[in-house]
Amino acid sequence: MESIEIARLCAKYADEKKAEDILLLDLRGLSPVTDFFVIATANSNPQLRAVRDQIVEEMRDVNGLKPIISDGTYESQWLIVNYPNVLVHILSPEKREFYALEELWEDAPAVAWQEEKAEAPVARKRATTKKIAAKKAAPVKKAAAKKAAPAKKAAKKTAKKKSA
Repeated sequence: MESIEIARLCAKYADEKKAEDILLLDLRGLSPVTDFFVIATANSNPQLRAVRDQIVEEMRDVNGLKPIISDGTYESQWLIVNYPNVLVHILSPEKREFYALEELWEDAPAVAWQEEKAEAPVARKRATTKKIAAKKAAPVKKAAAKKAAPAKKAAKKTAKKKSA
């Protein structure tokens, strides 16, 4: 099985467990370590586990392919599954924003992983980073600040006493 097929299947299986913002990056010619990254976001530790387990089980049971290694802990919120020439990264939204793998590998073209779009080039989107940044930048109502008039009056009284 070619590495592009493995990567697309991993993305598909991640999607079946409702992983979000799934991105497939073509690293051929850019990395000596792997040909493809599959990057997916899981919103909770149970979802991290479910996405990883779905990928490992389906690749083993349906395609007869076991991972070379599966690494990461749920507490770290970043799990990695390594297949021949394919690295699958499953991250929490916070870890995905912090490590910004899409930006680190911005020279790598994104590849469509869905069957109906598999042949078309994909415009890379940074939806996860934008969504999290928008949440952080949401306007917050603040209580009106009290004026510092009493401090000014005290300063005037002190100035009057010094001049007298």
